[in-house]
Amino acid sequence: MTRLAAGPDPVPAVLGELARRSAATVALIGVDGTVLSVHPGRHPLAPAVLAAAARAVPGLHARGTPAAVRGGDGAPTVHLVALGAAEPGNGADCDPDGGADPPPWLAAVDPADPVPGDLLADAARLLGLCWRLDRSERARRRVAAGDGRGREAVLHLLMVGDVAPARRVAAALRPHLPDVARVCVVECAPGRRGEAAGQVTRVLGGRAWVVPCPVRSRHLIALVPEHGAAPGGRGSGAETAGRLISRRVPDTRVGVSEPVPLHRTAVGYEQAFHALAVARSHPDGHCRFDRPADLRSALGPAGTDWASALLAPCLSYRPARRTDPDGPELLATLGSWLAFDGAAHRHLRIHRNTLAARLALLRDRLALDLSRVSDQSVAWLALHLLGPAAPGDAAGPAGEVAPGDGGDAAGPAGAVNDGDDAGPSEGSPLGASGGDPRGGVPAGDGDGRWHGLDRLLAAPALRLWAHDQVAPLSADGTTVGLATVRAWLRADGRLPGTASALGISVSAVRKRLNRAEQVLGRSLLRGPSARHELWLALRVLDAPPG
Repeated sequence: MTRLAAGPDPVPAVLGELARRSAATVALIGVDGTVLSVHPGRHPLAPAVLAAAARAVPGLHARGTPAAVRGGDGAPTVHLVALGAAEPGNGADCDPDGGADPPPWLAAVDPADPVPGDLLADAARLLGLCWRLDRSERARRRVAAGDGRGREAVLHLLMVGDVAPARRVAAALRPHLPDVARVCVVECAPGRRGEAAGQVTRVLGGRAWVVPCPVRSRHLIALVPEHGAAPGGRGSGAETAGRLISRRVPDTRVGVSEPVPLHRTAVGYEQAFHALAVARSHPDGHCRFDRPADLRSALGPAGTDWASALLAPCLSYRPARRTDPDGPELLATLGSWLAFDGAAHRHLRIHRNTLAARLALLRDRLALDLSRVSDQSVAWLALHLLGPAAPGDAAGPAGEVAPGDGGDAAGPAGAVNDGDDAGPSEGSPLGASGGDPRGGVPAGDGDGRWHGLDRLLAAPALRLWAHDQVAPLSADGTTVGLATVRAWLRADGRLPGTASALGISVSAVRKRLNRAEQVLGRSLLRGPSARHELWLALRVLDAPPG
């Protein structure tokens, strides 16, 4: 019985062994008289005998009696033992959820032979331990699930820029949130995320805030404190976290962002995700994001004014019902949709139909067709320009990824979509739509709906930014990469439409885009995708100068 107690399902296993060795019918009875489990013995037992034993248990428990013997005078002898009697007053009768959950009673009935007392005592002792262990394991799982939900809530608040409530929620957890952190996205082997999370925590000395990604089942998100670093700095610790994780945690790839303040956690996540796209093919298994230019600073106050005008219908929106999403919640939904596409419902913890209804409301309020890359890019730019900023904040959407040693970001092709999430526009609740008429850049009639986007993008500094975005695609002396990206954007990020336009197979398109990911140092096939920046860059470059 001791061996069985250490195996799987110990309570029924020990009960079965007790029934076999004693030839008695054994049962577990709850303190309310409910028969929880029965294992028949060698001799048949009248149901009335077990029912009488069950009726006796509530009274015995109320009086605090640890054990009793019923029957005799020709009736079957019934032994009743309280499994929790050995530890009175230790809180074992309190369920972690606040409800009463006292230990059950063991009943042993044999109409023919008496049950050996030492066997019954040993079995009751083992069953009590097994029952408490099983209850403790259930409580541990509940606590772990609650801790995970709390950490996910903190991450969600940080992703939408609500730092103050995030700090209040995080105060009950450990470790404390840092003021400046690097965001690491860790991709681990399938089914091993829990093990990887524990290893990442140990590798980083318990200083990192580690959260399982609510969208992708193979990803972990870690906020690693950047002590003494200014946002955007390039200290020697830039790749430390990624190197430690990739070397010490088996089968992982790590993307690391620049140091970002907490209110820019969403930008840090996007940077780390882009770095992960290169890390998949890099021999070191980790890459860091390195930003050469800042689109927000290039546009300045004019960009903020333009974004406010475009998003004004949502900023001023007040729902008719208190239970409906308000303006900020709609914009949070828009940001999640642009980052995760059809998987946004998992990020927001809402139903697919609820997501579709919110997107329809956004489409009506903003007059944007969010199934098209062109309108998505306009919305992305507006959200980015209107996002929270701080003095000295150097995080921005434009960038390239450098390997952990600071060398060239380009690596061999071969990043493969593992099926964990659909590519951009695949499985979209908005459905398909027609592509833009020219090379990924829409016709000019959309500029009126976009509140003068072309005038905003005519800033001289943006041409340099745009050239930096697309130049790596032609670095090999050919225009194949650039032509593929143009066709892909024109097809609204859909691989079949791109393949049809180029006259090649879907797998060939995917391979070309994988190579483009490596030379750009950005994620394309999985969101957050760089398709919005690329569309804007092509819009700038294809506009007549002047």
